[in-house]
Amino acid sequence: MVNYKTTENTKELSQILTLQAQNLPTNLSEETKKEQGFVSVHHDLEILETMHNVHPHIIAVSEGNVAGYALSMSRKFRNDIPVLAPMFLKIDASKKGDSNYLVMGQVCVAKDFRGKGVFRGLYTHMKKVFSGFYDSIITEINAKNTRSINAHSSIGFDELMRYDFEGETWVVVFMDI
Repeated sequence: MVNYKTTENTKELSQILTLQAQNLPTNLSEETKKEQGFVSVHHDLEILETMHNVHPHIIAVSEGNVAGYALSMSRKFRNDIPVLAPMFLKIDASKKGDSNYLVMGQVCVAKDFRGKGVFRGLYTHMKKVFSGFYDSIITEINAKNTRSINAHSSIGFDELMRYDFEGETWVVVFMDI
């Protein structure tokens, strides 16, 4: 049984960081990255707490443990995670630049919960929580992460743009809510 909710405490934030660490490219084989996807940004507890204090993150919980997460990131954090600064500049220059959007800072589902609807459930709950506050959810995906690109497309995300930064191609996608 999986329940969806917003983060409430440091224990949940720490569990997000543990799941994140397990899915960073440096901790995965090339085959796993291709088949299962990966996360691109390493956060620390301080930034997760700061982000949480503005907008709690969305988590999937099973038996008291975080089984998946979707980080909620206000635009005010545009300069706090340097690797994401180019994304914000690209969004600013796009058709969504003047819209009231929320950035989904990273999504990840624990290996044992993949293929069971948790990814869709995280976004369904995110839309429910932020509907009425924001017009859309925007995120970016490394173009090499085809699993994530396909998963986002399957639940209604549309491509906004692609851009290159530091040798990587990034796909910015959005979903109106």
